[in-house]
Amino acid sequence: AAPAGAVSFGVKHTEGVSVEVACQGRGEIGSAPSSGTRWLLDEGTVLRFSMSRASTEVNDNKVTVSFYTEGGQPINQAGVFLTGIGISLDVDADRDGVVEKNNPDKASWTWGPEGHGAILLVSCDKETP
Repeated sequence: AAPAGAVSFGVKHTEGVSVEVACQGRGEIGSAPSSGTRWLLDEGTVLRFSMSRASTEVNDNKVTVSFYTEGGQPINQAGVFLTGIGISLDVDADRDGVVEKNNPDKASWTWGPEGHGAILLVSCDKETP
């Protein structure tokens, strides 16, 4: 996707995004700082984006890749807007009939009538051949 004449690239990203640069054949994986570093544009180079927290609004994070010529002159940019979605398994951890998102007993489990933790029933049988 790089423009003709591009030999290197740089990455800028907002604070909520982590970017890794993986260079095929060199086994090199490095975290991209939010700006300033340039990498050679080799076939097989991969950028991996991730977010560690949910967004506060749609498209509130961004990654911009800038492409440069042999002399270091900018040619073009490509960008992507990101929205992080939070996913949580919410359970009735204290077994009081109320599902709570942040119950402190959610991470542990104790057996018995005074116990706590989720009770998970899984259907592992083969219902159709």
